[in-house]
Amino acid sequence: MEKNSGQVDTDNCGQTPQTTQVQSPEQWVPVSSPSATKPMSPAAKDLNKTATMYAPVGAAADEHSGKPAAPETFMLLPSVQDTQSLNTTVGKTVSSETCGIDKLNIGYAPVDIRGKLLLDLKNTGGWRAALFIFGNETAERMAFFGILVNLLFYLYLEMHISFPEASTLVTNVVGTSALTPLLGAFIADAYIGRYWTIGIFSMIYLVGLILLTISSIVPSLRPPSAGCSELSLFLDLCKAPSKNQMAFLYVSLYTIALGSGGIRPCVSTFGADQFDVENPKESGQLPRFFNGFYFMITMGIFLSLTLVVYISEYISWAWGFGTLSIAMAVANIIFFLGTPFYRHRLPSGSPLTRLVQVAVAALRKRRVTVPTNKDELYEVHDKESAIPGSRKLYHTDTLRFFDRAAVETPNEKAAGKPVTTWRLCTVTQVEEMKVLVKVIPIWATTVILNTVFLQILNFGAQQAMSMDRRLIKFTVPAASVPVAAALIILIFLPFYDRIMVPFMRKFTGNPRGISFLQRIGVGLFISIAAAVAAAVLEKKRRQVAWETNTARNPMAVVPLSAWWLTIPFCLTGFAEIFASIGQLEFFYDQAPDGMRSIGTALFSATSALGAYLGSFLITVTSKYTGRHGRRPWINNLISLGHMDYYFWLLAVLSGINFVVYLYCAHIYKYKIDSKSTMRETLIKESPNNGEPLKTALKDSSTPCQEFGNQVTK
Repeated sequence: MEKNSGQVDTDNCGQTPQTTQVQSPEQWVPVSSPSATKPMSPAAKDLNKTATMYAPVGAAADEHSGKPAAPETFMLLPSVQDTQSLNTTVGKTVSSETCGIDKLNIGYAPVDIRGKLLLDLKNTGGWRAALFIFGNETAERMAFFGILVNLLFYLYLEMHISFPEASTLVTNVVGTSALTPLLGAFIADAYIGRYWTIGIFSMIYLVGLILLTISSIVPSLRPPSAGCSELSLFLDLCKAPSKNQMAFLYVSLYTIALGSGGIRPCVSTFGADQFDVENPKESGQLPRFFNGFYFMITMGIFLSLTLVVYISEYISWAWGFGTLSIAMAVANIIFFLGTPFYRHRLPSGSPLTRLVQVAVAALRKRRVTVPTNKDELYEVHDKESAIPGSRKLYHTDTLRFFDRAAVETPNEKAAGKPVTTWRLCTVTQVEEMKVLVKVIPIWATTVILNTVFLQILNFGAQQAMSMDRRLIKFTVPAASVPVAAALIILIFLPFYDRIMVPFMRKFTGNPRGISFLQRIGVGLFISIAAAVAAAVLEKKRRQVAWETNTARNPMAVVPLSAWWLTIPFCLTGFAEIFASIGQLEFFYDQAPDGMRSIGTALFSATSALGAYLGSFLITVTSKYTGRHGRRPWINNLISLGHMDYYFWLLAVLSGINFVVYLYCAHIYKYKIDSKSTMRETLIKESPNNGEPLKTALKDSSTPCQEFGNQVTK
């Protein structure tokens, strides 16, 4: 390419960049995103319209902060009228990490697996990439719920652990698997990105499944079953597992829980990353993506409750768990096959560090007065954001205490050098803290929802064991009865997406039909109805058991159809369609760009806390209702207890929680992102969606001559 005098070439992306000033009679204006607190200048708007920009990178921030201006570098973006400018003198900003542009100017724009900015999105992302991700999630959920519904019976029948103890163990494993996503999300958002996190933790998950399969195959890893009948199991006469056997079982189960930690917070987020949030056509597909994503989750659950349960009960436990291992291995292959089509986002660095910095800076400046003019708060203006892989956030008037972290004191302005982020934070960094604080009440009021789901599922299987499970001439396994919840989701979710959403949209004007918080609220209300239905049904089942003298016989079948259990199960399914998908969308949408995985991990964490809350309630009710020689509500022989009282307790707690949720939702204010401009400018200012620019890249003689000549970070 032809170059102006005074410009310096770079031979490759790894060289130390240099700075050159390009002279031009045109007016110089910032290319970076307009400030989250200041509008773009009239000159910038005018030059945006003419599609020709020369930009000093660095000057705007210096002007805003009052510091001496730093040496400037300039950027020339291609003119629509003259695409030949791509082949002439061009100044640009390039990072060795992205080999084309400073990572702080990429914002939330998609990048490839090497971290390079994607200018042409036609061959990546969208539904094509999402289908590979759907396959991975279907297999993972199939494996997880296959373990969840089978593990209770495996522990009871094969490991000789009582129902209450087995239920507690299952609940703890579920809880742990829902907490480890916080670790996986942190690693993904801060360091290695979602793709590699999913890949690594999927392999860990597979190892755990293989260990569990080995546990079911090798006789020495289980207590002997000779002479251990169902009556002996009930009377606790069978030999208990040894410490080594339990240790191996724990290792396999908690390895699975660890593997789940890298998959659950990242798969849905990585899938949503395949749709450009700043492209109206693609962002409009996000609600359908989340509905489809949950549909595939439910498909995995359906397969686990039918195929896997059947294999485990009528063939062997080894084949049941082995099927899950095979499914997970196939899912991993499918996921990696989609690699060429994926869009990625830059890791943003440790979000925990940024949050602590805001808290420390605000505390240090607790006596500083926050200016009434929000434009006086500190923000970078020469970059897309001070946080890699993130857009700016607009300032909000809530939680004003944290605004002190963005107040630039006279001493800091006079320092003449950058101030440590432990003393001065950007508005965007402060708003990240505010967003996290604001979502906590919403998050906390959805915990009990998962308690209701898990308790109805776990105890529903125990109820089904004592009821008539015949369907025509086939006796359905007790673990398959909860399939009704999965079926109602598979049937109703497409109806909701295709019929109900467009219908509601006519009245609300909301593209999603109803808002995130409204959808969650509907789900919470339905979950109360599910708990009430479970209580009423259990009262009836217990009444029939005593009337027919089958209450004290652990082998007897109560003459009441187990299909009555489909009522609470179906209500649970309806509640999930509204609440669970609403939560998934809410936490993804409201999380800052640099904390998307953590936002989804918060959704998973509600499952963990819901599981632990369930364990706590079981322990407390068993302890206090079993005093003075009375039988506890939850009993090995279900008809001797009062599980209906326990379900009523869940209904009351859910009702109180619902009232609190309504208040929290009423006062909640949604966050507002600023719109990034760097990638959009590069693409829109060249005809045919960046094709000439792409051609120029191919013609470049060196990797870092992609847009022009001058390179600087």
